Amino acid sequence: MKEFDEDFLDRINSIIESHDDDAARRELDEMHPADIAELYQDLDLAQAEYLYRLLDGDKAADVLMELDDDDRRKLLSDMEPEDIARLYIDHLDTDDAVDLIQDLDKEDRDEVLSHIDDVEQAGDIIDLLKYDEDTAGGLMGTEMLVVNENWSMPECIKQLRMQAEDMDEVYYVYVVDNEDRLRGTLPLKKLITHPSVSKIKNVMETDPVAVKTDTPLDEVAIDFEKYDLVAMPVIDSIGRLVGHITVDDVMDRVRESSERDYQLASGLSQDVESDDTIWQQTRARLPWLLVGILGGIGNSLILGNFEQGFATNPAMALFIPMIGGTGGNVGIQSSAIVVQGLANGSLDLKDTGKQIFKEVGVGIVNGLIISLIVFIYNVFSLSPWNPTTLAVSLSLMAVVLFASIFGTFVPLTLERFKIDPALATGPFISITNDIIGMLIYMLISSALMSAFS
Repeated sequence: MKEFDEDFLDRINSIIESHDDDAARRELDEMHPADIAELYQDLDLAQAEYLYRLLDGDKAADVLMELDDDDRRKLLSDMEPEDIARLYIDHLDTDDAVDLIQDLDKEDRDEVLSHIDDVEQAGDIIDLLKYDEDTAGGLMGTEMLVVNENWSMPECIKQLRMQAEDMDEVYYVYVVDNEDRLRGTLPLKKLITHPSVSKIKNVMETDPVAVKTDTPLDEVAIDFEKYDLVAMPVIDSIGRLVGHITVDDVMDRVRESSERDYQLASGLSQDVESDDTIWQQTRARLPWLLVGILGGIGNSLILGNFEQGFATNPAMALFIPMIGGTGGNVGIQSSAIVVQGLANGSLDLKDTGKQIFKEVGVGIVNGLIISLIVFIYNVFSLSPWNPTTLAVSLSLMAVVLFASIFGTFVPLTLERFKIDPALATGPFISITNDIIGMLIYMLISSALMSAFS
């Protein structure tokens, strides 16, 4: 993130207050669209709108896509649908145009689409809006270089010059057959080294890495990383080339997904920013806090049934935080490993049994070590004959084992039912393990106290 010094911000504020359009344009011309988007975070809405209206069409569209969702919605909310179509949609690639239109209300979407002058572009956008935004189809764009496998090299070069005129970036040249089915890619090097080849299919590279329109976003990201790609073709169910995805689009979505998962794991029920209102932040935080309160009430009910045990052996109460904290930590560790494995493709649902068996082994080893350390401590601090000495160690062993299995099983189950497994790394695991751990500790302590007495 670019940091703007006070002198620069003071100069920008002075320019805005004086409405010096020429000076403002000079400043904006020297800045990258991403830096302009960052600058808007240091300005109020009226100041941002003033600067934004001074940008030319292409740069304004680029800045708009660099803004976060909330800032983009604020800017668009004061604009007429016709202006959105004319000033921004016309200057965006189809995938970015789809992202922008998805931020609008249903009525505004239809009106914006009706004002797009390029009928072909409007049709492409409408087609892309049909796909789920978390699939390859919802992520792809239709601007790409496409040649027919039966073309000669001179014809190919002629067509590529025409196609590339309106494109900002060229990644790959895709080769299709007469039915538009993807056949391969044409390396740009071949355009130079084989200028007189009879047909493109004689020099193209076959079997390109491609994904189907319904491929989930996480699988697309894994393929990009696995094959070190900068772009990937997207095909329909019968192999026809319908678009391609670029690495910058994938990284944007992966970042958004990571932020969402992190917030979910932190106990936030919805997307929230530091500059959101008190009500927005409260609404995002309160649900899991209420669940935590219910968990605390559940613990108090469990402990209330063992008042006599506390009266007989007060030392039992000293280890309640340790039991609850250890169970929560172990559960989060186990679930975090599973969630990470599911995200990067190193763990598959068919490995559920294997992963649980491994966690049982890890839980036994960790449980034995922790229990032994606490047992030695209690032998000297309490006494070997105090039932709490043995109860704490046995409870720790049981809690660690349960938390390891539970922390592994829950995210795998959520993934099987198409629920975000990041939920399992948050308060849900901690609260559940805390309640179960407390119940285990009380039952074992009660049983040992009865045996010792």
